Amino acid sequence: MSTEISTGTDLLTEGMQVRRAVLGDVYVERAITPTDALTQAFQPFMTSYCWGEIWTDESLPRRERSLLVMAMTAALGRSAELEAHTLGALRNGITERELQAVLRQIMVYCGVPAGVGALKAMRQGIAKFKDDEFNTDKPEGDGR
Repeated sequence: MSTEISTGTDLLTEGMQVRRAVLGDVYVERAITPTDALTQAFQPFMTSYCWGEIWTDESLPRRERSLLVMAMTAALGRSAELEAHTLGALRNGITERELQAVLRQIMVYCGVPAGVGALKAMRQGIAKFKDDEFNTDKPEGDGR
């Protein structure tokens, strides 16, 4: 991908490819499976905007994007997103030792309550990563 902005279907298609590479098919299928009107409207928009527009931009490697998203979701107290992006960070080559460093930094800059919430979410993301169901489609290489 380039840093040029693509439009429409390209963003949705490319976004879904990146989303699946980072979070895995199992996780993404569970997110997009509900067929109610809200999900049908939300998922294509979010996939195009977030994954297609932002995550396809190669100005930052996926490893660094994962670290940024983890820090931001922890600061905002978004535990479900932090859990998902912990799984994605591991799939993007972040090590558990690096996750420990991220957690310490979250505690210092966001406060102990945010750090405690982040710890719980990160533990769940690590557990999902180690679960064979989520681990079968890990990308090869450095995650780019």
